[in-house]
Amino acid sequence: MKTTRTISGHSLPLNVLFVILNLAGLALTTMGFHDHFEAQKMLFVSIGLVLMLFSAVALVFFKGRLMIATVSRIIVGSLFIVSGLIKANDPLGFSYKLEEYFEDGALAYRIKEFFGAPGFSLEYFIQHALALSVIICIAEIVLGVLVIIGGKMRLVSWLLVIMMLFFTFLTWHTSSCDAKTKFVDRDTYSLAIAKEASLADTKIEEAKTNKEIKIISKNSKEVVVEELKAPQCVTDCGCFGDAMKGSVGRSLTPKESLWKDIVLLYLVIWIFAAQGMIKPNNVRQNWIYVPISLLLIAGLSWVFDWYFPIVFSLIAILAALWIYRVRNKRIGNHYSSALIVTCLCGIFIWYVLRYDPLRDYRAYAVGNYLPDLTKNGDPGKYQSLLVYKNIQTGEKKEYDGSSKEFMASKIWEKTGEWKYLEMINKEIIPMRLPSIDTAQFNPSCSISSLSEDELQLDVVKKQLKNTKVSGLRLEDKVTKERTEIPEVEYNVESYPPDTYAILDTIEVENPELSDVSIRQFLFTAPKVIVVFSRNLKEFDLNHLSEIKSIAAKAKKAAIPFVLVVGSGDEEIAAFKKKHDLHVPIFINDGVELKAVSRANPALMVLRYGRVKGKYTGNSLPTFNWIQRNLLAK
Repeated sequence: MKTTRTISGHSLPLNVLFVILNLAGLALTTMGFHDHFEAQKMLFVSIGLVLMLFSAVALVFFKGRLMIATVSRIIVGSLFIVSGLIKANDPLGFSYKLEEYFEDGALAYRIKEFFGAPGFSLEYFIQHALALSVIICIAEIVLGVLVIIGGKMRLVSWLLVIMMLFFTFLTWHTSSCDAKTKFVDRDTYSLAIAKEASLADTKIEEAKTNKEIKIISKNSKEVVVEELKAPQCVTDCGCFGDAMKGSVGRSLTPKESLWKDIVLLYLVIWIFAAQGMIKPNNVRQNWIYVPISLLLIAGLSWVFDWYFPIVFSLIAILAALWIYRVRNKRIGNHYSSALIVTCLCGIFIWYVLRYDPLRDYRAYAVGNYLPDLTKNGDPGKYQSLLVYKNIQTGEKKEYDGSSKEFMASKIWEKTGEWKYLEMINKEIIPMRLPSIDTAQFNPSCSISSLSEDELQLDVVKKQLKNTKVSGLRLEDKVTKERTEIPEVEYNVESYPPDTYAILDTIEVENPELSDVSIRQFLFTAPKVIVVFSRNLKEFDLNHLSEIKSIAAKAKKAAIPFVLVVGSGDEEIAAFKKKHDLHVPIFINDGVELKAVSRANPALMVLRYGRVKGKYTGNSLPTFNWIQRNLLAK
């Protein structure tokens, strides 16, 4: 007779205690590896591992595997749903992070190292990053729902292990990547493609003097080059997109992300080990597990300051349970549950791709005061330390050169025992960039490229008043060649009187002012409408007529209107001519414009530097609506 396993095992109270001890041990072990608890590391890790080992053995002995697997299901399922929704809220942002990982010197270099395959590359997947982003988001949410309701647990547990191994490998790579190391990379350049042929010629020339570049083979069709390169380290794994930066002020460090995944992998292993015992939830279990999961999701939603996951999770779980209960052989199963959750995810992702993330965690979100976000960084704190090495044991000691401990040790006198190695700068408080880096957000236009459209802006006119400075016209007495220089640059060493004659005092261009910037104008203007386009080649022309209409009406109402793009001067000139566009256009780094909005184009309304409204091309309001609802208040 087959024995039916219950969640109680041999003893409900004891198994509850062992589960609590196991999770407490897991928490202590994780804390022990955090930098904040470095001083107590051995204590925390020792106690944590003992608790985990003891409680794990006890859970097996008292048949409590199903209980800890059930607790793990609720934790893992809830976190998977929230994590998947945060990624699905901004699938483009997640795809940008995947693109970073697919760069040749990023994740691929691990494969090159491990398997001795210098020609291996993941760059093919860059073009499919968005599709992969969507698949991963949906997979996380679907697995989260299924693991909570107990659907297809044999398949789900395998998929959970595979996904967590992938995520753990990703975060391990991020946390252990060292930009100072080198790896062997092999590239093949086709001579039939002009761009690659040019690069091949460059590499062949560089190989003559650079020992890190080696020509492996060369024929009439291709050139194979082997080169030592530094890896491209991704500093932020992108596990929660911009959500943590926008809610708690910072994202997880690479090390924290790694330990988050190790903890989840540990819980998933318990689920995997108990997969044969886990059955689909009955009605009574659903009344217990689903509310607890929703409470945990609510807690995570509070952390991320976004409560949509509660609503979505409730709808998705109820829909999955409803279709499973349908008395139909074809659709009354957990495959249909997975399908209906996939459809719900698809609708949500379609919406955010067509418009913008439902919850905007980025610095340029509606309501944010942009000037403040340029000042919320932290320069960090560093300590200069002297490093000495014991000649016999190899032990290293670090000293603050001004400390009493260093002066008392007189280690510099013990030359037979200790050897000075180097001075290092130890990070005490990590540096944190501001939410908006002014080096990245600086819409500007070179003075030589200014057109009549830009010259109509008062902010441009004011800056141009400072373009002229006092100068001198000089003439070479022998060649009669004339030179015009700013007066401050003149000195007798560079322009000796017996060689150069001063002909006249004139006005010349200020060499310190080559560009006109409107960043400060955007931060202080009472009213301004800005349209952003990260790339004019990808500009959705279906919305150009609406934008031109808004620009024309804004001009009549004396409200400044500017277009900020991530394209070059030639592209801008061609675009304006082709589409008969007469608006001031300024250039900004295209990567930063991706952070402003995922859409191309996107319209933003600013008042004294505060974002009053932001709209994608698919949701553009009329100018009258903007004036009445955003600029009149």
